[in-house]
Amino acid sequence: MDQDYMMDMLSNIDRSTAIRVGVAAAATTTAVVAAGYLLSDPAPIVPPVDLNCQSVEIEPGVRACPLTKEKIIDYLYEDAQTMYEGFQRGLRLSKGGPCLGTRSQEGGPYEWKTYEDVSEQAHAFGSALVNMGLEPNSNTFIGIYAQNCPEWVIVAEGCNMFSMVTVPLYDTYGPEACSYIINHTEVSTVICDRAEKAQHLITTADKTRCLKRIIVIENVTNNNIQAAEEHHIEVVSLSELQEAGRKNLRDHVPPKPDDLAVICYTSGTTGNPKGVMLSHKNVVADVSATFMLSGTVFEANPEQIHISYLPLAHMLERCVHAFLLMNGCRIGFFRGDVRKLMDDIKELKPTLFVTVPRLLNRMYDTINTKVLTTWYKRALFNVALKRKEAALRRGIIRNDTIWDKLVFGKIQAGLGGRVQLVITGSAPLSEKVLNFCRCSFGCPVIEGYGQTEASAGVTINAPGDCVLGQVGCPIPCNHLKLVDVPEMDYYATDGKGEVCVRGSNCFRGYFKDEAKTAETIDADNWVHTGDVGMWLSNGTLKIIDRKKHIFKLAQGEYIAPEKIENVYVRSKFAAQVFVDGNSLQPFIVCIIVPNEHYLEDWAKKQGIEGNLASLCECAKVKEAVLKDITDLGKKSGLKSFEQVRALHLCAEPFSVENGLMTPTMKSKRPALRKHFHDQIERLYTTSA
Repeated sequence: MDQDYMMDMLSNIDRSTAIRVGVAAAATTTAVVAAGYLLSDPAPIVPPVDLNCQSVEIEPGVRACPLTKEKIIDYLYEDAQTMYEGFQRGLRLSKGGPCLGTRSQEGGPYEWKTYEDVSEQAHAFGSALVNMGLEPNSNTFIGIYAQNCPEWVIVAEGCNMFSMVTVPLYDTYGPEACSYIINHTEVSTVICDRAEKAQHLITTADKTRCLKRIIVIENVTNNNIQAAEEHHIEVVSLSELQEAGRKNLRDHVPPKPDDLAVICYTSGTTGNPKGVMLSHKNVVADVSATFMLSGTVFEANPEQIHISYLPLAHMLERCVHAFLLMNGCRIGFFRGDVRKLMDDIKELKPTLFVTVPRLLNRMYDTINTKVLTTWYKRALFNVALKRKEAALRRGIIRNDTIWDKLVFGKIQAGLGGRVQLVITGSAPLSEKVLNFCRCSFGCPVIEGYGQTEASAGVTINAPGDCVLGQVGCPIPCNHLKLVDVPEMDYYATDGKGEVCVRGSNCFRGYFKDEAKTAETIDADNWVHTGDVGMWLSNGTLKIIDRKKHIFKLAQGEYIAPEKIENVYVRSKFAAQVFVDGNSLQPFIVCIIVPNEHYLEDWAKKQGIEGNLASLCECAKVKEAVLKDITDLGKKSGLKSFEQVRALHLCAEPFSVENGLMTPTMKSKRPALRKHFHDQIERLYTTSA
């Protein structure tokens, strides 16, 4: 969220008002406060499942959503069993209404393409591909190398009209990964959004000899044409291609539910990315099941609006689009600059907001470090949080209380003021941040868990469930079970183990990689996620560990670094944490990127001067951070060998740009180990 905007939050609350309201609320004696909060309490949310029994055992060890314990759901709508049919359904429901919206870089109102516009342009694009000799079937792969924009959707829908398969490429995969994907799928045609990307593909054409055609959404440059001729590559603008397609429109060749729809390459933390093969049925089943659970708080209709900024190259955003398009909803795109995102949101006023923990964490940190700068603002904020928590426990979610007017109103306005549902996924969200969001947004905030191999979602919080620290119940298109991980002391008989999923949302395998497919999908078609979970007493799932990155110490103890990182990152000092060790060493060490704002404020109070880089070298700072994370480890039940003995503070964050994180914001452990090799060796030398 924009920092200047957040700095302005609560600025209209003067000190005397804050003290007066805060004291009155704490004492619960002020009539104004009581009336503002208690009058006309709305009815609580009616959850879709019994919150005390959110999954049922349908066979020994296998759990399902109670809504579909007899038979899993494949489709929410009988007339939308593929993404092609989904768009045709939305076209009918929209009745000529808006579909895809954009605004100029200078700002101003959103301008919209209607569903008819999108359908016509997609038809022209798909026809042009067929006219050029591409076969209208699921053996034809089309690469999309573009940031979120209307043309991304138009190209994808054009492929769906002719049963072709989309292969998304993503900027932050890096040039080597993009070349690998193009070669691996033998893609002959790639759509780019900018001439610069086209030029990059042309200049690396010696590595991608299968590439024959580049279609540019923006205008093609002379440099593109000249360079392309040298490499025998055809370059054409999307508008020119569509105009050619209009002159010879072809009949649609719709896909079947089991036809391949997309090969989505996971960025991966090791080695080359893996191509996850997903069918139309996989995608439609996943979105149908997810919104079957959340539909009680979000009515899909042509008036609903979504802000599209999460990468369409990843399945979370792609699945959201699939659902919205099958219901005639509107999708507005951000301008491509995250610094302008909040301005785009305030202009678009979305009703659905799908996000990731990184944005919510930044919002929470900004409020705590830049807004709640005085004791009376913090006191009022905490009182407001407690009162909204009490309402949540009664199943009541509202945005018209006195606390919303005094404290949370500007946060809600920053999201456009009309959000009806917030969905977060792709990575764990801390309990304190999730609680803050649920109290302050004034609408249901639902957390999901999943992975690309299951199209997107596997579990999701049921609306009305405010219990923190769990990721909800199985969605109605899949079943879950836990299997033993004996080397980590997790056993299914204790309700703990590796999470395995089976259902109509699960992928058919990795493209051209039978070995990795066999490692992931067992003989009974269970997909092994690599995550370790446990069943809670109410039937929800809690993710507690990660199986894939375990290693041994010199004495033979198994270490699951992500489990430890998830504890240490809760430290106020820590923004990012990387834990490492090996079988030649008796203890583990870690690299911590500090929370800059908190560390600087703490240092001032301690009389320590200097910028962030110098603070990271300060022995007193390191001692304080080590003590804090060690205390957290003890409170969280870490064993003594799971506690780090030494740490290095790094001023530069791990990021996609410096190659230390994947595009989905997961740590690239081999890259981190290589990058910090010298520092890790020094920690072992000096701490032995």
